[in-house]
Amino acid sequence: MQDTLILSMVIPVIFIHQILTTVDALVWGPFMIIVLLIGTGIYLTFRLRGIQARKLVYTLRLLLKHKEEGRGDISPFRALMTTLSGTIGTGNIAGVATAISLGGP
Repeated sequence: MQDTLILSMVIPVIFIHQILTTVDALVWGPFMIIVLLIGTGIYLTFRLRGIQARKLVYTLRLLLKHKEEGRGDISPFRALMTTLSGTIGTGNIAGVATAISLGGP
């Protein structure tokens, strides 16, 4: 009697585990991650009307222009490097967390 009760409780758990494993493989599988990254890039490119191409010359001009610095001011280059370091650092942390969750080192 007790074995039947335990078996009747285990079978639904195994079934739910199989469903969740399948959904997990679809959502977080390598193919879907690539599709999400490329799809997001294409969506933002169209939604922002290709700002990364339209404003490239303007950005480089601002970045490379020498500017007199006053007290408390930072150059555009230093501002860019500060922003990039924060972004890349956050990406490294998220990348390590993703790599560990996908299988560890």
